[in-house]
Amino acid sequence: MRVVLAEDLFLLRDGLVRLLEAHDFEIAAAVESGPELARALAELEPDVAVVDVRLPPTHTDEGLQCALTARRDRPGLPVLVLSQHVEQLYARELLADGSGGVGYLLKDRVFDAEQFVDAVRRVAAGGTAMDPQVIQQLLSRRADDRPLGGLTPRELEVLELMAQGRSNAAIAGQLVVTERAIAKHTSNIFTKLGLEVSDDDNRRVLAVLAYLDRDR
Repeated sequence: MRVVLAEDLFLLRDGLVRLLEAHDFEIAAAVESGPELARALAELEPDVAVVDVRLPPTHTDEGLQCALTARRDRPGLPVLVLSQHVEQLYARELLADGSGGVGYLLKDRVFDAEQFVDAVRRVAAGGTAMDPQVIQQLLSRRADDRPLGGLTPRELEVLELMAQGRSNAAIAGQLVVTERAIAKHTSNIFTKLGLEVSDDDNRRVLAVLAYLDRDR
């Protein structure tokens, strides 16, 4: 699996390269600036991009904008974004097109090697890997709106876990209930949100996140 990595801090970039290589990823390029990232994504066509939001020369949203441009040029390009803080605008932009694998992790998660590698693999496979703090904020900012406000506390809890990319079985294990109960909650959530139920976990997560993002 070929990875393009963009991170301006040398020690972190080098550490991520070593970590990914140790888990059988091929590093197609490891760059430190927006222009380098844009070239690498256009020329190397990686299986997944792991991108810091803030890169030189502007140190604003250079990395994210390069990733969004690459996804427009190559629809469905899997992108895992790294950020120091929860920045909802960036999360909404990344999720807006609803195609391909996407992820948004806080950099603190990078220090959990197993969790980080799992997130890269999940995104590369077309899935979703969202930091729990990002999901908490996306949900809380809509909690008083209809129809999200019509969900029960348990349904909101299930929705949060769904948005993290978890399957019904994983959610059932987390909440210590039966998988049948989770299936019922999931059905209720889609009905209340006016979203079509799908057997594809990744597509259903993207649909929920797209719903949370609309009208913003």
